[in-house]
Amino acid sequence: MAQNGLTLARIVPDQRAVAIPGPQTRKSLNSRQKAAVIVRFLLTEGTSLPITSLPDHMQSALAEQMGQMRLIDRATLDTVVAEFLAELESVGLSFPGGIEGALSMMDGHISQSAASRLRRMAGASSKVDPWDRITALPVDRLMPALTDEAVEVAAVLLSKLPVAKAADLLGKLPGEKARRVAYAVSMTGNVDPETVRRIGVALLADLDNQPVRAFDTGPIERVGAILNVSPALIREDVLTGLEAEDAAFAAEVRRAIFTFVHIPARLAPRDAPKITRLVEQPMLVTAFAAAQGKPGLEEAAEFLLANISQRLSQGLREEMATRGKVKDRDAEEAMTAIIAAIRSLETSGELTLVQPEEED
Repeated sequence: MAQNGLTLARIVPDQRAVAIPGPQTRKSLNSRQKAAVIVRFLLTEGTSLPITSLPDHMQSALAEQMGQMRLIDRATLDTVVAEFLAELESVGLSFPGGIEGALSMMDGHISQSAASRLRRMAGASSKVDPWDRITALPVDRLMPALTDEAVEVAAVLLSKLPVAKAADLLGKLPGEKARRVAYAVSMTGNVDPETVRRIGVALLADLDNQPVRAFDTGPIERVGAILNVSPALIREDVLTGLEAEDAAFAAEVRRAIFTFVHIPARLAPRDAPKITRLVEQPMLVTAFAAAQGKPGLEEAAEFLLANISQRLSQGLREEMATRGKVKDRDAEEAMTAIIAAIRSLETSGELTLVQPEEED
C-alpha cells in the first residue's frame, strides 16, 4: 500500500500520499483524523449522514481535516472502524445534546413556564438555529410576528418558512400589507446568513415572551363545549344573554356549538357507523324515538339511520316502534351521549366535522 501511495504521489505531484505501514503510525491518528476516516468510509458506502445537524464550526473542522488527508491503508481503516464500533457498543445511554434536544425529550414532563425560560436561554445561544423552531410553529402563533413586525422582517420570515405555510400566512394578511411583504421578499436576495439568524433569534425571543396560557383552548371553544352538553333551554337562555352583552362573541359561540340538530350538516355520512359503535343501543333507540315528529331532530335521527348498516337500522326502527313516549330528561341524556361520542371521535382524530365556512 505504501509503495502504491508513493507511486500515486509521483503521478500526481500536488497530492501527498499518507502511507501508514505499522501499528505505531496508526496510533498517531488523532480523534479528528479518525472522525474524518469514519465519515469518508460511510460516505463511500452510500450512508446518509446528518452532518448538517452539527454546529457550523464542527462541520468546517471536519471538512478541513478531510481536505488535508490523502491515502489510508486497509489495516489503518480496519483498526479505526473497529475502534469506532467498540465505542458505539460501549454506549449505555445517550442524551440529545443542547437545551432544545432536552426540551423535545421532556415535552409534557415540565411546566410551560420552565420550558419557556429554557427556550429563551437556548435562543440566546449562537449555536442554536432559531429557524428550526420557528418553522415548526403553527400558523396562528406566527401570525402576530407577521402583522406586528416591519415588512422587511416579515419578508425574511416568509422566505424561511415552507412554501405552503408561507402562502397560508400571506393569505391571512390584509391586501395592502400582503403586497408590501410580497415585494419585500424580492429584496431579500443579498441578506447575509448571520443577519437572517439574528432576525430569527429576535423573532423567537418575542414569541417565547408571550405569557403562558392557563387554558389549552380559547374562551369561545370552552363556552361552546359547556353549552354542547347543557339542556336546550339553558343553552338558549345563555346564548340570549350573551347576545345582549356581546353579539359578536355570542355569534362565535353559536358557530362553535355542535348539537343533535347539526349532525346532518356537519357529520360525513361515512362516519355514522363509528357513532353507533360507541353509543349503547338503548341510548340510540331513546334518542331516535324522541326525535320523531320534531323538526331538526327527526332529520338528524334519519341521517344516522340511513348511513349505518341496513340490519342495524332495521333493528333500531323496530325497537323505536315499541319504545313509547320518551321523557324529556331521557331524550336529552341520550342525545347528549351521541354528541359526546362524536366529540370524542373528533378529539382523537377519527373524524373531522364539517365547519360552517366549508358549507358556504
